[in-house]
Amino acid sequence: MMRFLMLILLVSTASLSAQENGLLKHFEAYYTQMKTQGDVQGIINAMTHLNVIAPSQARKDTLAYIYMSEGQHVQALNTIGYDKVATDSDIAVEVKAIALKAVKQPQLAVGHFEELFKRNPNAPVAYELAELNLQLKNLTEAEKNITYGLANSKEDENKAFYETQTPYQVPLKSAFMYLNALLTYNKDTKANIDAAVDILDATLKTAPNFNLVNLTKNELLRQKQVLQAQASQQQPKN
Repeated sequence: MMRFLMLILLVSTASLSAQENGLLKHFEAYYTQMKTQGDVQGIINAMTHLNVIAPSQARKDTLAYIYMSEGQHVQALNTIGYDKVATDSDIAVEVKAIALKAVKQPQLAVGHFEELFKRNPNAPVAYELAELNLQLKNLTEAEKNITYGLANSKEDENKAFYETQTPYQVPLKSAFMYLNALLTYNKDTKANIDAAVDILDATLKTAPNFNLVNLTKNELLRQKQVLQAQASQQQPKN
């Protein structure tokens, strides 16, 4: 009787294994076909099934990256988490950094961008760090990032901006100049307005289409007028 039960168990195990292998091959083929067709949702479905059938960190990272690329940042973070893990792949670190920034968690995002920069120092990552550190009022760190970016931006590197109906690009170095103006202003929001405007004017010479620079310049000049009006009102009358 015991031998009979063991035989049933072995047959059942072999059957389940065969079914699993069959499903694995099916979804591998399905994944390939969805890639051929450019069907992103199909790719996500296929990768999800593959990860359920044969879980692996590489599959999780790939799935999270696809979610991130499609702007589904919450789904990306739900797939791989958001904690810093020393053994994370470069893809996982990138996904966590970009997704956390997108869901407005700069304090968490900055650590992952720092890890990306540590693994591969480059100007585009330095820009992300500078932007986040300015947002967090970490001016010393932001200055380091901006100094690096101004010195290491390549001529063929651009930065996209989306505040207008039609997105546009400017040279990455011009984008760092803009951040440098913001840094200068934030160091002293009253005394440094003129210095910040001077940097913005220099930035416009390198990127005349930089709409955000014009918007920022106009706002700083408006603030300067307000401060001058306040100072005039506070002067003693004869």
